[in-house]
Amino acid sequence: MDIKYLKNLLEQVQSGSVDIDAAVHELKNLPFENLGYARIDNHRSIRTGVSEVIYCEGKNIEQIQGIVRRISQRHHNILATRCGKQVFEAIRDADADAVYYDLARIAVIKPQPVEKVGNIVVVSAGTSDIPVAEEAAVTAEVLGNQVKRIYDVGVAGIHRLLDVRDELFEANVAVVVAGMEGALASVVGGLVSCPVIGVPTSIGYGASFGGLAALLSMLNSCASGVSVVNIDNGFGAGYQASLINKLCK
Repeated sequence: MDIKYLKNLLEQVQSGSVDIDAAVHELKNLPFENLGYARIDNHRSIRTGVSEVIYCEGKNIEQIQGIVRRISQRHHNILATRCGKQVFEAIRDADADAVYYDLARIAVIKPQPVEKVGNIVVVSAGTSDIPVAEEAAVTAEVLGNQVKRIYDVGVAGIHRLLDVRDELFEANVAVVVAGMEGALASVVGGLVSCPVIGVPTSIGYGASFGGLAALLSMLNSCASGVSVVNIDNGFGAGYQASLINKLCK
C-alpha cells in the first residue's frame, strides 16, 4: 500500500465516501499479506518510498502471477527483475498493464510516468556487460532518476573513456559495470569527484572465475570513493545510485 493510496483512503473516510468498517478492512492487509508461499510487504513503500520488488528467478509461474495480482492492486511501477520473456508473458496474463525491457530482463507492472531528477551515469567496460548495465539503468530510471548511458569504454581502449570525461564529471553518481579484471571502476574512481558504484560481472575467460576476479579487483580498488555490489547485481547498483542521487536534489 503506497502513501498515495493510503492518503486517498483516509481522505475518503474523512469525506464520508468510505465508511470506517470498509477502511479497517483495507488496513487489515498492513503491514503484510500472507499468500502462503510469499508474504507481500505492503508497508515497504511507506517506509522506503519503493514498493516491494519481485525477484523472478527461483519462483514458478503460478507464484509470480499470484504475487503480481496482489501487489498490482495497490502499487504502480512495480519492478520484476531477472524476468525472462516467458515469465513476462505470464505476468501480462496476470496483469495486462506491463512493459518489458529485454536487455535488462526487467518487467515494469502498472507503469506510470515519474519525474526524473539528478544525473546518474551508467558506464560499461564492454558490450558484453550491457545487460547488467541495463538492469542498473532501467532500475534507476523507474525509480525516478535521469540516467546517461556510456557503453563499451573499457580500459583496453582507454581513450574512449577519456573522450566522454565531461559527461562523467557532470554525474552525481557513477555506476561502473565491468567483467574480466574489473579495472574500469578504479579508473573512473580516479577521474570523478562523485561516488562510484562498481558492478563486477561474470563476463570473462576461465581465470575470471565467473566474476570473482572482477569483484576482488573492485574491492581492492586504490581509488577512493569506490563501493562495490555483488556480481551481476545491476539492480542493487541502480537502487543504491538512486538513493545517492536523490540526496543531491
